Amino acid sequence: MIFEQVEVGDMQNFCYIIADEKSKEAAIVDAGWEPEKLLKTAKSKNLKIKYILLTHTHYDHINSLAKLFELTRAKILVHENDADSVENLGLPYGKLKDKNEINLGKLKIKVLHTPGHTPGSVCYLVENKLITGDTLFVEAVGRIDLPGGSKEELLDSLKKLSKLDGKIEICPGHDYGSRKNSTIDYEKKNNPFMRF
Repeated sequence: MIFEQVEVGDMQNFCYIIADEKSKEAAIVDAGWEPEKLLKTAKSKNLKIKYILLTHTHYDHINSLAKLFELTRAKILVHENDADSVENLGLPYGKLKDKNEINLGKLKIKVLHTPGHTPGSVCYLVENKLITGDTLFVEAVGRIDLPGGSKEELLDSLKKLSKLDGKIEICPGHDYGSRKNSTIDYEKKNNPFMRF
């Protein structure tokens, strides 16, 4: 697997590039800022962008979606509960549900619906890495005070994530913590919202 964490924009966003090493089929996760930077990283590894995967549809995660789609013509995938935001942009997209699998060559990406930050927030599990968007940060969690946010749903989502293998690496949507990545076990010990 090829896996790149790319920091973009002024809000400390992380976007991710995931690819199957053999086929070079790739996905970009989130499209907040600097699409040219993302594509330069992908091009340096000779990757073919097949999908643009969204963790949720807040502005800082989709504001360059139209440009990234224009440059790649990749299929946009978003959870059905957040799809209205993409539809409002007039872009073609596919809807995701919990437990869907996305294939890049032989690489499988599993969709985990984790509402709370938004109704359609998702995490993407690929091998031993979990891209958490704004559901789970290093030592923190996403806001619930924005439209569609829900404390109860977020807590249920965090419980769901806490049951995953403790060695799975957390790859958040922002660089807000004391380090860029962590693990499920680390969060269970150090994140006050993950102590169940």
